[in-house]
Amino acid sequence: MNFFNISNAVRSFVMAAVIALVASIPSTGFAMEAAQKAEFEALIRSYLLENPEIILEMQDALEKKRALEASLKVKRVLSERRDLVFASTNQSEIGNPKADVTVVEFFDYNCAFCKRALGDMKRLLKEDANLKFVMKELPILSEGSVNAHKISVAVGKLAPKRYEEFHEKLLGANGQKNGKRALKLAESMGLDIAKILNYSKKNDVLNGFREVNSLATDLGMNGTPSYVIGDEVIFGALGYDVLKAKIENLRKCGDTRAC
Repeated sequence: MNFFNISNAVRSFVMAAVIALVASIPSTGFAMEAAQKAEFEALIRSYLLENPEIILEMQDALEKKRALEASLKVKRVLSERRDLVFASTNQSEIGNPKADVTVVEFFDYNCAFCKRALGDMKRLLKEDANLKFVMKELPILSEGSVNAHKISVAVGKLAPKRYEEFHEKLLGANGQKNGKRALKLAESMGLDIAKILNYSKKNDVLNGFREVNSLATDLGMNGTPSYVIGDEVIFGALGYDVLKAKIENLRKCGDTRAC
């Protein structure tokens, strides 16, 4: 293994450890001169090159440490901001309002993976009468997405019983989605587009986007779709089988992992 082929994070960690070790030597009761420090650093470098598996172990330990830190942060955020995640006024719902399991989905209307995941949601809701999806509108891909989601939020607020139909038709449509397409769809559904357009311009809509974006950032999400089920954040369109298993585990075990 070449030292320069490992990740920058691990290389920096190794060098920082070496520097810290060398810097700590004077505290042992004697001062090390520059030549001695250089010799000591060379010995450490030689040892690492001769035992590269140590670097792999360090990289593995670093990745596990970061994963644990991320997991603890997610649990903290879900604990402290649970109401905003599951019961914010800045969201729409699809499914049984009194469901015993809630799936929170962060999505963008121009996200191809979200479009693929639409079928998973529809199938799960069709098979499970005691399930609810909370839709977190997260327009991050384009200005067109922002404008499409503005109309979507307005539909959710003014015609909540028609939101599911609107959502499925817009997300399932081909091509780029924008405000004009979203408004045209609302019109084709017989909705009052003047009221919808007026509502879409309210500051509350943008504030809702900021809230969702803040939650997504704090939960470590860097793309759509992303989900929250129970106390777990799930990244990506992992498919029907994965989501169904986690829903069943949550009911049976109180956790998304198998008992």
